[in-house]
Amino acid sequence: MSLTPRERVLAAINHEEPDRVPIILGTSNTTGIKMPAYRRLKQLLGFEAEERYIYDWPELGTALIDEPVLERLHSDARGVLDRFPETVYERNRSRPPHSPFIDDWGSGQKEIEPEVWFPGVHPMADATTIEEIETYPWPNMDDPTRVAHVREQARKLRDENRYAIIGTPWLLFPLERAFAMQGMDKFLVNLATNRDFAKALLEKIASLCKQLMGHFLDEAGDLIDIIKIGDDLGTQESLLISPKMYREILKPIHADFIAFIKSKTKAKVFFHTDGDVFNLIDDFIEIGVDILNPIQTSAGKMSNLPELKKCFGDKLTFCGAVDTHHILPHGNPEQVRQEVRRVIEIMAPGGGYMVSSVHTIMNDVPPENILAMVDAVEEFGRYPIQA
Repeated sequence: MSLTPRERVLAAINHEEPDRVPIILGTSNTTGIKMPAYRRLKQLLGFEAEERYIYDWPELGTALIDEPVLERLHSDARGVLDRFPETVYERNRSRPPHSPFIDDWGSGQKEIEPEVWFPGVHPMADATTIEEIETYPWPNMDDPTRVAHVREQARKLRDENRYAIIGTPWLLFPLERAFAMQGMDKFLVNLATNRDFAKALLEKIASLCKQLMGHFLDEAGDLIDIIKIGDDLGTQESLLISPKMYREILKPIHADFIAFIKSKTKAKVFFHTDGDVFNLIDDFIEIGVDILNPIQTSAGKMSNLPELKKCFGDKLTFCGAVDTHHILPHGNPEQVRQEVRRVIEIMAPGGGYMVSSVHTIMNDVPPENILAMVDAVEEFGRYPIQA
């Protein structure tokens, strides 16, 4: 029996087998498509439309995918996103061309080549004291322009009752935001040598993130199915910080944040964290993560999909696992097709898996490979899964 996309997603995250494996594309930066790749995809499809960006943020570079393209991609979910305060947009619209984009936190991105921006403005790079945290001009999370549109957008989707709804307020979680404020190298040094300062900075950031999340969930917590958060904790080979340091410093902050979310919504918690985070998955389950993304199969133990499914498949839903390091950018459509088949055969039995690329589909991915990925799900992702 054919299910609606929302029914399909809800079945998968409840560890039931739907009619086919759900596809999650275009709902956030972590499941999106960068604009140059999206342009080529639209050209291949013969579709013309104005270029728009998620969060109205061109420097982030991720396309706001048009509804006809989302339908062609067979995406089973739709995203509801917040916005920067209007003052941020006004300030950046009037800045000199190619100058850094500065966000509401005071951090920002520099243009390193046309249409490619990279974090390069770190307003607290030299901070080392609690006083500097206390006196920093932190953003106003009560600005109503951040979430003024959220309930109407979520209500429209829920009234249609066709697609799963994923809420994605732009937070950067505490560790990533600390990197944005200080630079990765400097904050990691502080985390190792100036722990009181580092912990205070993480806690301050988390308190502001909770404030914004609270406003977002007050608007849409009763309407969404999934809430996306995340903190990148891994590298290609291991973790950014030791499991011991994670459990002592960051895990309590993550646990408190997730508990806060679950006190305000029944939505499942979708946690995005890049790299090889295998050794922290039990911790994620313990603190209430329901869906783990992006399952970076090019990174260390995360490449062992049978082990992931065996150890955690009854406790977590996995979202991602279609490689963006080698297969999507450098493979041909048949190689993409066979990789999707391989991943589905391992991860999909029993439910608990949703197809997506490993993080954003980047500039170098051919449009033919994007279509090969989603069409392979239609071909090989029908239950019961045939090995």
